[in-house]
Amino acid sequence: MKLGLQLGYWGAGMPANAAEMVAAADEAGFDAVFAAESWGSDVFTPLAWWGSATTRVRLGTAVAQLSARAPTATAMAALTLDHLSGGRAVLGLGVSGPQVVEGWYGAPFGKPLARTREYVSIIRQVLAREAPVTSAGPHYPLPYTGGGADGLGKPLRPITHPLRADLPVWLGAEGPKNVALAAEIADGWLAVYFTDKLADQYNSWLDEGFARPGARRSRADFEVAASVSVTVTDDPAAEYDKHRPVIALYAGGMGAEQKNFHADLFRRMGYADVVDEVTRLFREGRKAAAAAAVPDELVAETAMIGTAEQVRAHARRWADNGVTMLMVGCADAAQVRAVAAVLADN
Repeated sequence: MKLGLQLGYWGAGMPANAAEMVAAADEAGFDAVFAAESWGSDVFTPLAWWGSATTRVRLGTAVAQLSARAPTATAMAALTLDHLSGGRAVLGLGVSGPQVVEGWYGAPFGKPLARTREYVSIIRQVLAREAPVTSAGPHYPLPYTGGGADGLGKPLRPITHPLRADLPVWLGAEGPKNVALAAEIADGWLAVYFTDKLADQYNSWLDEGFARPGARRSRADFEVAASVSVTVTDDPAAEYDKHRPVIALYAGGMGAEQKNFHADLFRRMGYADVVDEVTRLFREGRKAAAAAAVPDELVAETAMIGTAEQVRAHARRWADNGVTMLMVGCADAAQVRAVAAVLADN
């Protein structure tokens, strides 16, 4: 079981101790460090800045939002980071949701599966650098010949030679079609709120993708990275209260009420009534009450909280169910080292 440090995206300001956590992860044997983006800090700059002080960890985006950049721009950022880090970049991609895509990026959210397939195909062309990059579209036509075009565009290949044509591309996915697509066209899957309860379902979706003609990987060389909070404690109940507000935000406020992929995930876990109640309270502005409505069982399923042996046993169950990396969010460098010490031999 590999370990990844998930820095996430920034809040109101830059996190004060991120550099120390990244250094601790590099020294403590973590395999990778990840950054994220929403509608504030971007995903590539922190990796380049803090990653410049590392020598071993991979530097991953989890995730770079498709609508934030043209696929060629994302490929440029990835190949640049890969050169700067000596071949340690991992490109994690995700479609986000309609609130962000249409509200922040001013782009249509429709056809996320088709857009993802086309987007990844263009990135693969850039990284391969075998020929000028072209795409028939319809989402990212290259050269562009639509309305307002001068008709002077020409296919181009990157000036800079990519360090690796096989730079890993992972997909963040929650639903059955997206997870299967990750297994078909990507090198890894970024899983959020993984749970043993849904493991068989997840693995059936992955197997569907692996079985498709032309699938890029097999289960033997495909990475499954699951985001998780890890806390070693003899008093798990006290920790549950710290996790409830985050779950309430994702279940009730992270996305439109009519289309919230995180809420759909919790419903598949068997918490439909909880989602309805949390959403109602969250939309009424009663965020504390929404958090209080999140049951202990949901926290216990999706976070690793307990004694060192309980945490190790939880991690082993996830490994048995196909998870190859735990992407852990930590509060400080001491927690990074503590997580490494507890899970080093798993």
